[in-house]
Amino acid sequence: MTPERLARIKGTLERRQPDLHVLTDQIHKPRNVSAIIRSCDAFGVANMHAVWPREGYRAFRKTAGGSHNWVTTHTHPDMAAAIGELRGKGRRIYAAQLSERAIDYRDVDFTVPCALVLGNELDGVSAEAAAEADEHIVVPMMGMVESLNVSAACAIILAEAQRQRSEAGMFDCRRMPDDEYERLLFRWCQPQITRYCDDRNLPYPPFDVETGELIDGVGWMTEVRDIRRNRERARPEDFATPPGK
Repeated sequence: MTPERLARIKGTLERRQPDLHVLTDQIHKPRNVSAIIRSCDAFGVANMHAVWPREGYRAFRKTAGGSHNWVTTHTHPDMAAAIGELRGKGRRIYAAQLSERAIDYRDVDFTVPCALVLGNELDGVSAEAAAEADEHIVVPMMGMVESLNVSAACAIILAEAQRQRSEAGMFDCRRMPDDEYERLLFRWCQPQITRYCDDRNLPYPPFDVETGELIDGVGWMTEVRDIRRNRERARPEDFATPPGK
């Protein structure tokens, strides 16, 4: 971890907007979802939510450009669960949807806690999401086609959100809570150890937020060996659930 790399990671985290979310509604093309993740990273969105299509989803790393590593993705079984969670955290819901009540995307307030809902290009957002939205927003079109590719629309709308928040000074100081900031700082600085811990259901080791390095890597590895040995010795019937779950 070079000082330059650490400074870039910290600077990016300090500009993340924890109360600006994107929610995809049954977007089935992996390249579109990956491009949306890339836009989230570019415009400072910390969290993307998704209701996956039935056939599931696989991010195309080439399209995402590695940005899937920098945006936290949350999955939901259906739109009711997704919108319910966002509403429970006080987010206004803005659905990108052509309708009689739709307004220009530049006329909504993106400085308030909010979530942008995007549907697939064939059907748009679901009827449920459209009904629950506080506002329907559209990007005005001047050509022959009626709509943009969903990932292009996402980038345009998030650019406006970034503009409004920049003018309001919302990128000038860290807005992310300390515990989330330190958790993501560890994951971004130590991706290999993060994967090792996540795969084995292990706690993250002590971490120096000033340097981005482990405080006692050797001591932590000794503890990990002890934990794994104890798990291997344990009988499956001794657990209500399998070890590490």
